[in-house]
Amino acid sequence: MCSEVTCRELLTFLAEYLSGALPPARREAFDEHLARCPECVAYLNNYQAIIGLAKRAAEPLPDEVPRDLVTALLAVRAMPSAIPPGPAALPR
Repeated sequence: MCSEVTCRELLTFLAEYLSGALPPARREAFDEHLARCPECVAYLNNYQAIIGLAKRAAEPLPDEVPRDLVTALLAVRAMPSAIPPGPAALPR
């Protein structure tokens, strides 16, 4: 029987979970947690989407992208933003 995983633990070991580096029993516990925690599933989906965007952001922009659009996006990226808490902030 697997030990129960909390939202906080899921966030702590998220990179290892996604890379397949967790031991099988621990991965099973993570999967069980995800099966009953829609907040962590949403967080995981967003995390994966952000990783994909970050990888694509490193690619050079096509020449047809207007320079003023690039300048505006870079200005927005430099702005401080409030990052909402992840599932770890939720009571469990």
